[in-house]
Amino acid sequence: MKEYSISAIRTEYWMPNSNYLDIIVSALRGKLNDGDIIVISEKALSIAKGLIIDEKRVKAGLLARFLARLWTRIIWGYFLGRLCHLRKKNIQRLRRYPCEDGGRHKQVALRYAGFLEALLWGSEGGIDGSNLPYAYVCLPLGDPQRDADEIRLYIRSRLAKRVAVMIVDTDKTYSFRNFHFTHRPISFNGIHRLPAAAYILGRALRLKRRSTPIAISGIRLDVESALNIAEAANRARGFGAGRTVWDMADRFSVDLTGVTWEMLRRIEHKPIVIVRVQR
Repeated sequence: MKEYSISAIRTEYWMPNSNYLDIIVSALRGKLNDGDIIVISEKALSIAKGLIIDEKRVKAGLLARFLARLWTRIIWGYFLGRLCHLRKKNIQRLRRYPCEDGGRHKQVALRYAGFLEALLWGSEGGIDGSNLPYAYVCLPLGDPQRDADEIRLYIRSRLAKRVAVMIVDTDKTYSFRNFHFTHRPISFNGIHRLPAAAYILGRALRLKRRSTPIAISGIRLDVESALNIAEAANRARGFGAGRTVWDMADRFSVDLTGVTWEMLRRIEHKPIVIVRVQR
């Protein structure tokens, strides 16, 4: 296994419609070597590209209300949560899952991720509300490979450095020997998709889990190397305002929809990681 040095780069919080290309170049200026791998957070890109939904504007249907009130509170709170070895704190949170706001969230999950993904307790199909204010959630990137190519070519044109770019999601890929699988919709070649079941099987069986590479531009990597780099970069980056919307609300001592843009802008964010092969 190759040895890498990992450097997380702090930037401003990427607001919707931010010029993320110029932010990336400015943050990396004077820090790059040819051959570096630049790992970018999918969440930061999705927010910057405006792929966000205000769930306060969503009306929950009957199925969504059922998933919030009964499925999440009872099935996850008393059965699946334990099966998946969730922390006791998160199990208690699921038992008190907010019916009204949760119903709207499940409606978004049904609409954009489908029924099977909506059965999960969070991050359904890559939909995520952590590190976002109010009742906003962000959707996964539609074409992450195009985004990775764009960022790599922009870095080359502005900084004259030949680097690779990887886009990574914190949602996990689980590994059983040489078989790798995830529940999120788009991932690196060689990682198989098992909607919803990937999370339950992977957690229940306590399989090795690592952050998911969803696109790579400028370098050829085997699946194992890509997963190792994705996980190392994620650990270096940290969790911003919190792992979950509950953690984020606790950090700021507000309710689940009480976090503001200004609160998030005060937190240290590291959406870019430089991974360098040690020669």
